[in-house]
Amino acid sequence: MRRVLAITSALAALSVLLGGVACAEENWINLFNGKDLGNWEVKGGKATYRIEGDAIVGTSAPNTENSFLCSKEEFKDFVLEFEFLGHPNLNSGVQIRSESLADYKNFRVHGYQVELEDEAKDRDWSGGIYDEARRGWLYPLEADKDKEPAKEFSEQGKAVWKNGDWNKVRVEAKGDSIKTWVNGEPRADLKDNMTPEGFIALQVHSVGGKTEPLSVRWRNIRLMKLDGAPAAK
Repeated sequence: MRRVLAITSALAALSVLLGGVACAEENWINLFNGKDLGNWEVKGGKATYRIEGDAIVGTSAPNTENSFLCSKEEFKDFVLEFEFLGHPNLNSGVQIRSESLADYKNFRVHGYQVELEDEAKDRDWSGGIYDEARRGWLYPLEADKDKEPAKEFSEQGKAVWKNGDWNKVRVEAKGDSIKTWVNGEPRADLKDNMTPEGFIALQVHSVGGKTEPLSVRWRNIRLMKLDGAPAAK
């Protein structure tokens, strides 16, 4: 009898655990449906975005400004996860809580950017937070007159980032706190309340007059709201 009760209790506990996992999974929303880019819109430059397999591919264009594939929905407090495959000669990033306003530089996309790039210039700033088209580096703080992130942060990044491979990035934005992880390792821990809400955007950096098309990729882009708002289906 005791054995039956023990088994019953164990099964009940397992049911509760699995139910919790299922509930947690239901709270995630996929920002990319794997079929089309209907929930996104391009702002800024003339880089192109296309679907290739399970990934969104952004490809550079010559003589244009930074380009952004922006979510049509805006988000406040959230956890964002995605995988990124970089290019050694193309800087990139993912915008969070960002805006495009008529009264700010004629709709120039601006706001928090999680820096992403393969190591191309003896640096690795991935996971740092840059304020696009506004204040510049926020985390780490600018280290010298060239306005580069602190050397220690860059050196640590080299040990975490995988050049030429997929890297998993996690971003947590809640209130005035923005934190990032790259491949499970903590990178940025910022306190800033300038912009509490905005869209998500995938950046393809400008390349000047270079005509060779350079591409970066994102996949498994998902978001969990933390502000009590229901997940959009």
